[in-house]
Amino acid sequence: MTESPTPAISDAASARAPISGGNLGFGVDVGGSGTKGGIVDLDTGLLVGERFKVLTPQPASPDAVAGAVAEVVAHFDWQGPVGVTLPGVVTEGVMRTAANIDKGWIGTDVYDLFSRHLGGRKIAALNDADAAGLAEDRFGAGRDVTGVVMLLTFGTGIGSALMVDGTLVPNTELGHLTVGGKEAEHQASSKVKEDNDLSYEAWAAKVSDVLVAYENLFWPKLFIAGGGISRKAHKWVPLLTNRTPVVPATLRNSAGIVGAAMAVAD
Repeated sequence: MTESPTPAISDAASARAPISGGNLGFGVDVGGSGTKGGIVDLDTGLLVGERFKVLTPQPASPDAVAGAVAEVVAHFDWQGPVGVTLPGVVTEGVMRTAANIDKGWIGTDVYDLFSRHLGGRKIAALNDADAAGLAEDRFGAGRDVTGVVMLLTFGTGIGSALMVDGTLVPNTELGHLTVGGKEAEHQASSKVKEDNDLSYEAWAAKVSDVLVAYENLFWPKLFIAGGGISRKAHKWVPLLTNRTPVVPATLRNSAGIVGAAMAVAD
């Protein structure tokens, strides 16, 4: 069966950098609706030029998505290693869960898959929140913060990345932790706020309950809030009542791309 072509969308990155010493990497961030990538200056964490985006194929089967990733890479004529983020748990090179993507991913050998579509080059594949956490910890809101730093992405669910002195503890999936008898993401995601038309005050109370549960388990030094709602952090972060400081993510839409490039470089 022939896959339908993926429409291409080119847009300006939130941050750009000139080429700095040639220490470059390449990352692709696979999302439920869009697959975007670009060249990353690994010394600064900034994108070199513009990122490039195609619509994630529907259905988002492994081969169809790998084809979209290859299209993004080919757009830049990039010949080196490629880092790829995926919306699910990846352990020992195998996709174990599939959030907002075709369930056919479960059990897929992602290194074999992307190697076939990308000419056998070196690949790194990791969870999308983990990639964002790596980037924010080194270049963004967590830069120069020692100890435990936790990135949380508030969107359809709650993604999590746990960093300890810059080292990632992968695949934490803390959005699925039960808090007060209910999964965290089923009470404090931004989707819950939208679906129930909650005020920022009401939603912040739910987020606070979740953050307190995380605090009691991990005692982080800093929470970094990501996801689209982080752009309005001034409306809800001051309303939180947990004890650990919460700051908005700074790399925004480029965090996954940067983290993926870091992962394959490291």
